[in-house]
Amino acid sequence: MSGFCDRIWQDTAGLRTAIHALPFNRELAAGTLDQARFRFYITQDALYLEQYARILVMAGARGPDGAALRLFAECALEAIAVEQALHADYLTRFGADPSRAEAAPDCLSYTSFLLATAYHEPWEVLMAALLPCFWLYWDVGNAIARDAAPDNPYRAWIDTYSDEAFGNAVKAVITATDAAAEAASDGVRQRMATAFRRSCQYEHLFWDGAYQQRGWPVPA
Repeated sequence: MSGFCDRIWQDTAGLRTAIHALPFNRELAAGTLDQARFRFYITQDALYLEQYARILVMAGARGPDGAALRLFAECALEAIAVEQALHADYLTRFGADPSRAEAAPDCLSYTSFLLATAYHEPWEVLMAALLPCFWLYWDVGNAIARDAAPDNPYRAWIDTYSDEAFGNAVKAVITATDAAAEAASDGVRQRMATAFRRSCQYEHLFWDGAYQQRGWPVPA
């Protein structure tokens, strides 16, 4: 019998297809994505990852054993490393400064959802909510890497999320999530599935919001 992650991955196939078809991801793969849209994205992603890394640390601290603490601590360090390397390169190239920016609606909604899950839901549900950020980026990164030209201006982004080391981290979180789901009650597994789907929906909104450069309404 397949595990929890296999089942929820299949259950969200339609949503994942929609994510791959987003103009942001299609144009990034083609290397034609407008720089202003990518600058908006990379700025918001830096703001997102700062909060995501903190929530990963919370997940490790809430885990049942030292193995969980180590896994999520290492994932948090990896998120910070990505921010310092990949983001620093693109932010400098495009003249963006996250310290002078505020989280856009999609970014703030996503991180607020994860933070609320960290505080109010069982640890297993938090794991399921955190997983799509890993898994979808690995999925999208590999799909783009298969077709992207070597001189794609977004090659560093593509290489980061199709890298084998990142894939190993994704697999470790999937394995831990499956183990947590197996030991959980049916009710908790249902909440895990809901949290996984919601994070997938937020990932869709995040990429679409970057393409639209969706900000806050102008005050009246």
